[in-house]
Amino acid sequence: MALNKTTPVKSNSLKKKMMTEVSIQLSTSLTSLKEALGSKKFDKRIKKAAKLLTSGIKDPKPTKAPVKKAPLKKASLKKAPLKKAAAKKQAKPATKSSKPKSTKKS
Repeated sequence: MALNKTTPVKSNSLKKKMMTEVSIQLSTSLTSLKEALGSKKFDKRIKKAAKLLTSGIKDPKPTKAPVKKAPLKKASLKKAPLKKAAAKKQAKPATKSSKPKSTKKS
């Protein structure tokens, strides 16, 4: 009993599609050259030419939809007062301001 295995159909990239299209167009337009060179040499040269002609084509990167963020609630935006800053201000001694300035008389 044999199981039917199906291979998933892979979508060719843009570059591969362009290479096949270019090679088909070149082979149809250069039929007289195929007769002179032979089919094996001709196919190799067509493949190289198609590769050179499509070398600058790049596959487009898939675009992602921008993620929409939910607006923040106003209650969560309130900040608690900083206790550290208030504690530093009270900890400083006021030694210089408590002494009166002395003036010299000549």
